[in-house]
Amino acid sequence: MSEAGVAPRLVNLRNLLDDLIDAGRINNADGNLIAGQSRSREQVAMHPLTYIASQRLNDRCTGQVLHEQELAEWLAQQAGLPLVHIDPLKIRVAAVTEIMSYAFARRHGILCVDINAEEVVVACMQPFISDWVPQLEHVSRRKVRRVFALPSDVQRYTVEFYTLSKSISGATGLAGPSRVTNFEQLLELGTLKDPEANDQHIVNIVDWLLQYAFDQRASDIHIEPRREVGRLRFRIDGVLHQVYELPAAVTNAVTSRLKILGRMNVAEKRKPQDGRIKTRRQDDSEVELRLSTLPTAFGEKLVMRIFDPDVLLRSFTELGLTGDDYQRWQTMMSRPHGIVLVTGPTGSGKTTTLYSSLKSLATSEVNVSTIEDPIEMVEESFNQTQVQANIGLDFAAGLRTLMRQDPDIIMVGEIRDLETAQMAVQAALTGHLVISTLHTNDAASGVTRLLDLGVPSYLIRSTVLGIMAQRLVRTLCPHCKEPASCDHDAWQALIAPWKVALPKQVYVPAGCLECRNTGYLGRQGIYEIMPLSESLQGLLGDHCDLLEMRKLAMREGMRTLRLSGAHKVAQGLTSIDEVLRVAPPPDASF
Repeated sequence: MSEAGVAPRLVNLRNLLDDLIDAGRINNADGNLIAGQSRSREQVAMHPLTYIASQRLNDRCTGQVLHEQELAEWLAQQAGLPLVHIDPLKIRVAAVTEIMSYAFARRHGILCVDINAEEVVVACMQPFISDWVPQLEHVSRRKVRRVFALPSDVQRYTVEFYTLSKSISGATGLAGPSRVTNFEQLLELGTLKDPEANDQHIVNIVDWLLQYAFDQRASDIHIEPRREVGRLRFRIDGVLHQVYELPAAVTNAVTSRLKILGRMNVAEKRKPQDGRIKTRRQDDSEVELRLSTLPTAFGEKLVMRIFDPDVLLRSFTELGLTGDDYQRWQTMMSRPHGIVLVTGPTGSGKTTTLYSSLKSLATSEVNVSTIEDPIEMVEESFNQTQVQANIGLDFAAGLRTLMRQDPDIIMVGEIRDLETAQMAVQAALTGHLVISTLHTNDAASGVTRLLDLGVPSYLIRSTVLGIMAQRLVRTLCPHCKEPASCDHDAWQALIAPWKVALPKQVYVPAGCLECRNTGYLGRQGIYEIMPLSESLQGLLGDHCDLLEMRKLAMREGMRTLRLSGAHKVAQGLTSIDEVLRVAPPPDASF
């Protein structure tokens, strides 16, 4: 008997349809139509629950389409089993695949999803059959707790987890014991232990890693070597998540494989290197990755930044640039010549803002040219040049050459030094619109950064049109966010020194399957835009008073990053805690 006292029986298409009809979830006509349909080989291989969900029937109880999630909840209730969601980021793949063989898992339609000293948690696709439990309890010497999961997830992750585990085991056998490099070197004579980076096991691991990152909406992949293991982490919505631990030798082989794909020097492990990979997913969409290696104590650390080409298609509303801020930004970008700067730390969305703006400006009548280090995303409507310091092509040299290429709009990846700043000023003075980035905390600090680099104040007054600072805040998951009363003290900390009425209601994160129980899904920008008006130009001097400039800009309508975030809080898009976490306090630059 099952946990609910239901007699053991196999779930097949016919009896599942009959049960749904008896429960009043679907009508007889739909049930008989599906039962009589001929199915392809792929559809026959589907679990009956997954196949019924693919037919998109209407639920007679709710009037909504019956998805696999709703069907799984109903079947789990019938069997008296809890329904769990398989989150691959939280599964210890090496541990769960050791508890049973792949053949055993496939034969019984089960997958271990958690294991501890006392019990094994097993997700099953046949909730009314448990004849495999005694055998697994005997082998594992632990109590088995059965749960139900989406059959499509069980089928998918059974293949993925065991393939990954087999590939890591095979790669470990080929690689032999790990060797720590750079920090401490151990010379072993008589054996060859260099892992073969193009071995099929390593290919499988790399393919899984990239596909896994795309599925989880990761923006960055970190491969970090340690003494005995290598750590894989994904940055999702701005937060790093631990994904997996690989043996040290396998980590080195994976890094070598990625360096080969990125056309980097595999033999060079002492110097930092940059590369890029272009991938094509199963749905034919292309995704580019930027690679960066760095020598560390225990080997090369590799970080891959994922660039989704869809970001270039997003509107400014989707980016979070709306209302007065959008009008100010468009006014600055529509000027025929001058310098527009975007400031913020690494990962604050500057590149996305610039690319989206340039794409809207890049018509057939305009020549848009960029000089970048490196080229972040390839866009056919721009003329893009990559900095190559080894041949003397730096930002300043590239910008000097671009001015002879009859440009209308020039994007400089970053103003890092006086020479680049001087060339940008020269380009603006000679009738070009120059867009670039700086690394400062807020908009007003962009002026002082130019002064610190050595640009005279009179040239800043003549060329700089405006400066925009930005950050990315996580947006609340629309499926699970919950209303809450607004905390007065937290709101005052957010809007200071402005006086903005306390909103009647705000929202806080809750957590659900859609957002992986984080409460947040996706990110949007918050912006601080400071056009350099005549009154602000009057404050510019060799010793600029940053506080006075900021106060005057605020009197002229500039909203601080925190105030911009407060508007998104009032709109129910994000939480107060998230804005306070990301946006600097008003006096961060003083």
